Amino acid sequence: MTTKAPETKIVDTYRVACDGGEGALGHPRVWLMIPESDGYVECGYCDAKFIHKDHADKVGTEA
Repeated sequence: MTTKAPETKIVDTYRVACDGGEGALGHPRVWLMIPESDGYVECGYCDAKFIHKDHADKVGTEA
């Protein structure tokens, strides 16, 4: 069985919400803050990676 790689999203705000994107099969909605120094944050539930658009060229987008 192959494990699906975590999703990577380029966003334009430093505050993002993640609910797993699976409807009833997702996870509770959590709000995450992207540190301006790092430019990205990962969801603790589903490992989705949110990268701020200003840092997209500096942070690897490979999942």
